[in-house]
Amino acid sequence: MPGASWTKASGIDGGNIVGTYADASGTHGFFYNGSSWTNLDMPGAYNTYASGIDGSNIVGYYEDASSKNHGFLYDGAIWTSLNAPDARWETRALGIDGNNIVGVLGVVNGYGFLYDSSTYTTFSAPAAVITYAYGIDGSKIVGYYITPDCSLSNPYGFIYDGSTWTDLKMPHMWNALAHGMDGNNIVGECWDSVLKHGFLYDGSDWTVLDMPGADITQAYGVDGINIVGCYETAGQYHGFLYTIPEPSSLLLLGAGFIGLFLKRGRK
Repeated sequence: MPGASWTKASGIDGGNIVGTYADASGTHGFFYNGSSWTNLDMPGAYNTYASGIDGSNIVGYYEDASSKNHGFLYDGAIWTSLNAPDARWETRALGIDGNNIVGVLGVVNGYGFLYDSSTYTTFSAPAAVITYAYGIDGSKIVGYYITPDCSLSNPYGFIYDGSTWTDLKMPHMWNALAHGMDGNNIVGECWDSVLKHGFLYDGSDWTVLDMPGADITQAYGVDGINIVGCYETAGQYHGFLYTIPEPSSLLLLGAGFIGLFLKRGRK
């Protein structure tokens, strides 16, 4: 997006990508179809963040004049505000699949939620003080949670099918925060003692995703063989589109990365 100071791609469906960027006027969502850019600004909002896309429907959240967060659903014509039944809670919509939207209610202490266009269902991982639901595919939800015995620097990734919680533990990494899911593929970020890396987990094998030359790589959305996210190098944040290579060339990770938004600024 011309003039952006930082860019993050967070959702993908087919050839369409959504995410967030900042410029001198604030923070805005965007829609990118591979050739043209469209700003996404919730009417009356101070800042808008686009997180997920499915077909013509886009979800995310926005800040009002008091810096309170509200979720939104945008179908290309109509903006619908999404708010928790309890007005004390802030609402962030983060992922969408069909009529189902997931996200988080609350900020410091909060719950994951599933909204089916009529009812909010909240859930919390066992022993969690906050649960972030980031992605949904069919009956499965992915995200991460924080317990009293860990910290913001060491959360746990999860898969939740409505009844059973499965922790995501990446070998040789401190953690694995899940952000997006499509079929058997889950993407997110993992941390070692030094850096943040993206990851791809197909249900059996873990693959670290590092943009060549980047200091930080974070994967947020996946659709088929395409993954989107952001990376940082020399203090500059950029979005990326990564195409999963054939199994025979999986070790050639750098070959599939495309930097979408070059020469963007500091986040």
